[in-house]
Amino acid sequence: MSDLGPLDLTAQPLPPLSVLWQDDHLVVVHKPAGWLVHRTGLDAHECRIVLQVLRDQLGRHVYPVHRLDKGTSGVLLMALSPEVARALSDQFEHRQAHKRYVAMVRGWPPERWRVEHPLRPDDAPPQVPLQDAQTDFMTLARWSLPVPVDRYPTTRVALVLAEPHTGRRHQIRRHLKHVAHPIIGDANHGKGAHNRWWAQHLGMQRLWLHAASLSLVHPVSHQLMRWHSPASDGQLNADWNALLARGDWQWLAGHSAASLQSI
Repeated sequence: MSDLGPLDLTAQPLPPLSVLWQDDHLVVVHKPAGWLVHRTGLDAHECRIVLQVLRDQLGRHVYPVHRLDKGTSGVLLMALSPEVARALSDQFEHRQAHKRYVAMVRGWPPERWRVEHPLRPDDAPPQVPLQDAQTDFMTLARWSLPVPVDRYPTTRVALVLAEPHTGRRHQIRRHLKHVAHPIIGDANHGKGAHNRWWAQHLGMQRLWLHAASLSLVHPVSHQLMRWHSPASDGQLNADWNALLARGDWQWLAGHSAASLQSI
C-alpha cells in the first residue's frame, strides 16, 4: 500500500506568471504576493515557487539574481544563463541597481526622510558585526479613520515610497519598524492589532509592500533598462488597485493614484 496518501483531485494548476519583459539573456516577471522566489525548508509545503513555475513556463533554466520576500509583490528579475546572472548580481552587490517600493504603513510619517540604521542579518548572534543600511522614504498619501485601534484614538495610515540604497534582508521592513511606522500586514515587524484590524476592514490579508520598479544596465547591450509593475495596475495588482480605489486618500502635492504608474 502506498504511504503517499490520497491524491488531491481538487488541486488546481498554478497560473502562469506575468512576463513584463524578456530577451535572450534575461526575463522580468511580476511576482504575486504569497509566492516564494525559490524553495526553502522554512516553507517546505509551499508550491507557488517562481523559479520552478517560470522554468516550466519558458521551457528553460532560469537563474535568480535578487529576491523578494514571500509577502512582497512586484518586479522580479531572472537571468537566462549563469554568466548573465553573475553580471547582474555584481550590479546588485555594488549598489548599481535602483529599486523603488510602495508600502502602506501605520501612522503619518514626515513628507521626506532617510533612515541610516545599521542592521545585522536576521537571527544572527550579537557578536556578528552590524552592516550599514540606508533607505530614503517619501510620503505619497495619508488616510485617517475615526476608529480607535490599540491605544490610539484614530487609525491612520500612509502610502510611502521607499528607495533602499543597500540590500540588507528585510531592510525596508526593519527600517520602518525602527521609526515606529511598520508596514501594515507585517507579522514579524508590525503591530498585530493594526494588522488584524486592517485585514478585516479591507477584506484581505497581505504584507502591503510592493516592488514597483527596478532599473539597471543591461549586462549585454549595456543599455539602461527600467521595468515597472505599477501598484495602480488593475490587472497585475488587483489588491493594490482596490486599496487605492476605496481609501479616502489625501494625496500630497504632486502625487495621485495615476502618478504611481511612473514610480
